[in-house]
Amino acid sequence: MKVTEVAYLGPPGTYSHIVCEKRFGTKYKLIPEPTIMDVFRFVYRKPWRRGVVPVESSSGGAISETVDILLANKPHVHIEEELSLEIKIALLGRRGEKIKVVYSHSAPLEHCISWLKRHLPRAERCTMPSTAASAQRVVDEKNAAALGSKRLAELYNLDVLYYPVEADIPYITSFLVITSTDVPPPVHGKTTIAAVTPNKPGGLCTFLETFRDENVNLCRIISRPIKGQPAEYAFLVDIEGGLALPNVKRALLEARKTCTRLRIVGSYP
Repeated sequence: MKVTEVAYLGPPGTYSHIVCEKRFGTKYKLIPEPTIMDVFRFVYRKPWRRGVVPVESSSGGAISETVDILLANKPHVHIEEELSLEIKIALLGRRGEKIKVVYSHSAPLEHCISWLKRHLPRAERCTMPSTAASAQRVVDEKNAAALGSKRLAELYNLDVLYYPVEADIPYITSFLVITSTDVPPPVHGKTTIAAVTPNKPGGLCTFLETFRDENVNLCRIISRPIKGQPAEYAFLVDIEGGLALPNVKRALLEARKTCTRLRIVGSYP
């Protein structure tokens, strides 16, 4: 079925919106959703829809809400593609005003902390739910600035006071394209699985050894506590290679024998 609608974590002007526009352009209806869970629900059981959700930031690590939903499998979706965006941050406000407070999401504030201390040492730093909410706050408040995308300046009629706001390390965020339909497994690419290993000595080690034995590289492992089960953890694991590779198939077959649960979340280019 032809894709017609794509949801992203809104509001408009966020980096999720930007990566969604870069990937899907103007051929599809792009729909902002207020939460990551709402993006998942938008996609569930609707094959003509896709969703774009953040999964990991080089500045702040894994996006726990996305990981938890994928591990819980509620709602049930598949990963179709992984996208990445190098985040370029702008300081937005109104020219001529003395900046007394800087608003942004916690991740940009943390990433730009050195720059803020050098250039705006006396400005208060305040956390907001999103970069877009920060820009909206600046519209209604004097002597305030926001950290966010240049696109927000267009949407909220603000000036770009400084761009790019430099940081000590690159700021790259990974996003997942999710779908309710099955994705044909590729040879090259990546496979993501959700796994729970026995809570006993060597349980996780035995699981990992199945991939080593088949010369399969694990490029990301994220652990999350299982709700309602103290000291029990689930793992979201990215495997280098698609399900069509024989050694990946063999490794997963053996890995299942070492787990209490194992599920393929996606195999994608």
